[in-house]
Amino acid sequence: MESVLVKHPTGITKGRIKLEGSKSISNRVLIIRALSDDDFSIENLGASDDTEIMTNLLQQKDASVYDAGHAGTCYRFMTAYLALQKGEQVLTGSERMKERPIGPLVDALRTLGVTIEYLENDGYPPLKIGEVNPDQYNRNVEISGSVSSQYLSALLMIAPKLPHGLCLHIQDSLVSRPYLEMTLRIMEEFGVKHEWKDDMTIDVQHQTYQAKPFIVESDWSAASYYFSIAALSKESDISLEGLFETSLQGDSAIVDIANSFGVVAAYGNGIWRLTKDDSLRKDLYEYDFIKEPDLAQTVAVMAAGTGIYSIFTGLETLKIKETDRIKALQNELGKFQVYLSKLPSKFSPRSDEEFYAVNGTVTAEAEIEIETYKDHRMAMAFAPIGLLQGLSILKPKVVSKSYAGYWKDLEQLGFELTFSNE
Repeated sequence: MESVLVKHPTGITKGRIKLEGSKSISNRVLIIRALSDDDFSIENLGASDDTEIMTNLLQQKDASVYDAGHAGTCYRFMTAYLALQKGEQVLTGSERMKERPIGPLVDALRTLGVTIEYLENDGYPPLKIGEVNPDQYNRNVEISGSVSSQYLSALLMIAPKLPHGLCLHIQDSLVSRPYLEMTLRIMEEFGVKHEWKDDMTIDVQHQTYQAKPFIVESDWSAASYYFSIAALSKESDISLEGLFETSLQGDSAIVDIANSFGVVAAYGNGIWRLTKDDSLRKDLYEYDFIKEPDLAQTVAVMAAGTGIYSIFTGLETLKIKETDRIKALQNELGKFQVYLSKLPSKFSPRSDEEFYAVNGTVTAEAEIEIETYKDHRMAMAFAPIGLLQGLSILKPKVVSKSYAGYWKDLEQLGFELTFSNE
């Protein structure tokens, strides 16, 4: 089985990293370009597998079957996009994709008059997607916001192209709200206006996307691993290129989060510079990841590496990602005598939410082998532990889903990587 042994000889990290374009922004802009009447250029497009899959799917003209593979974002966005195309198309994916729910988005599209069939199990891919039937079209759509904001983003991006637009009524709580706001702000960049009727209702009228060149900001989710590296280093001076001072991406919250783990982030001349100040470290850290779930693995490892007792909430959506990320974290952190434990409700600060505690400090007598569960973020989140001790990460190529150049970039910071194919 393929693996990479990750070590760092000095624990001191210094270097300059040019980050790849944001997967989240890239995929949204690709859909918007496909929905626009005119073509436009996209600069710094992400190099991830997900973005490559999205690009390839959108270039398949008049195809009858589309395969999104493992790419969950692509699957959700393409489900809505294909509903605007002529005829019928089948949208499928990997075996794991067939276990990831799509029902709320399908129900919403059916309200809009789209004919959709489940080809295997109700509520899950693959799908046969037909056209919008004007006689069954209802612009008022109710959808839960508690499962995935990508359902909402998928609907909003096609809204301007619908005969009378869309009025989206969000039910329950709204997870990953920054990703929804990112979608709306990118739509605004291309001239599409929206109106919040109240805190949970968004109205988008029928209108036209205005083509214009676009520069994709680099990926803050990818940047988060360097904040973890800075936190776990003895000394650190890392410069990150391609990130904006004011970002569309919710994962830019890592700037404030990492400060509690001793990381100082300063912006100037287009560069974020990360240095270390252990005097800033908290004894106890608490955070709600409901808006930035993709940061949870990074911060869990940061907490484990620094030994800072941490309490997390807002982890609900982690169970339906590439893997059950809560179980995966529990399994792999446990190998270092660090425990991610669900707190009993009577000890939780708010009884209606699930709270988890990260307790312990990374320690092991031998090199630990880390399973990645076909999840790119498991590989990238655990790699910084190589600053503290050697560890072997299985199936390291999984990082290509979102950050193909990750291992090469780690080598620029002095990490020693030994790849094996045993």
